[in-house]
Formats: sequence, structure tokens, C-alpha cells
Amino acid sequence: MSDELQGKRIAFLVANEGIEQVELESPWEAVKAAGGRPELIAPEVGKAQAFNHLDKGDEFDVDRSTAEASADDYHGLVLPGGVANPDQLRVDEDAVAFVRAFFEAGKPVGAICHAPWTLIEADVVEGRTLTSFPSVRTDLRNAGAEWVDEEVHVDQGLVTSRKPDDLDAFNAKIVEEFAEGVHAEQREATLTS
Repeated sequence: MSDELQGKRIAFLVANEGIEQVELESPWEAVKAAGGRPELIAPEVGKAQAFNHLDKGDEFDVDRSTAEASADDYHGLVLPGGVANPDQLRVDEDAVAFVRAFFEAGKPVGAICHAPWTLIEADVVEGRTLTSFPSVRTDLRNAGAEWVDEEVHVDQGLVTSRKPDDLDAFNAKIVEEFAEGVHAEQREATLTS
């Protein structure tokens, strides 16, 4: 256990159903192992249902709803993937506003797999370089991003990865970016887009 993230609260934003379980649990454990305090945010308080690909997985307790959550209370944000998860989040106005607030404040954000769909809806990808699950590539390009096929990519405090096989690299980079704190370049890029 390290103390890189000691005293830092990290928000994990998910829909109430459809999260890829390993993409929630693995980064969650990495944040905890680095001394951080992860909290689960979802549109509704109660439970969030995870999946192991298409099979139902575990349920997780939601700490706060998207309507109650404020980016001011957190040092960073993680967006796990799964196909249904970001698809539901991008139609939740509070979730989209929550995501955009992290970029406006220059706070680091990690997004894996299909999670960049939520970033597109928050209008924070234009002019950035990202990776994602390959099926999201065209959506990212259409939103003005450059897409790269890499295990993990960091662009001004934004960490992205393609799939569960990339989790070790993703986890290491999100911990590093969260430890660094606010990225002024990320805030500037967001405000000019």
C-alpha cells in the first residue's frame, strides 16, 4: 500500500445498471491501494448492477446520486466502461454536467472502454487524443478527437484505455495523474472548445 493518494477522494461515475464489473473493481482497488478514498456516484442512490460482459455480476452500493454530487468534492474521476453504462450516463443531464465540471476545473479523469461516449456528450473531447474500445473510434473522431490504438493514452490529465486487458496500465496512469492533481492545460483546453 502506498500513500500517493492519501486524503484524495476519487469519484467513480456509473449508471445504475450495465457497468463492466472489472472496469469498476480494478481501478477502485488501485485507488484504495494508493491511499485514496473512492466513492460511487450514480443517477439513483441505492444499488448499481455490474456485469461480467453480458452476464449479471455483483451489485454495488451507491454513495451519492449525480444530482447530489459536486466535482468540487473530489480530486479526480473514473468512468468505467461497459456498453450500457456510458450509454445511460450520456442521457443523464446531471451525470454529463458532473463530468464536464471536472474538465472545467482541470481535475484528472480516467475513462476506459466505451466510457468516452459520456465524454463526447460532455463536449470535452474536441482537440484531444484518446483511445477507447475500437467501436467508439468513429464517434470520437466525429466529435473532433484524434483516436489512437494504444493500451493507455494520457492527454492533459485525461487517461483513456481500450479494454479490460489494459487495466494494469490504466490503473497505474490514473493513480499517477490523480497524485499530480489539477492540470491547468486540461482546463484551458476545455474552456476553449
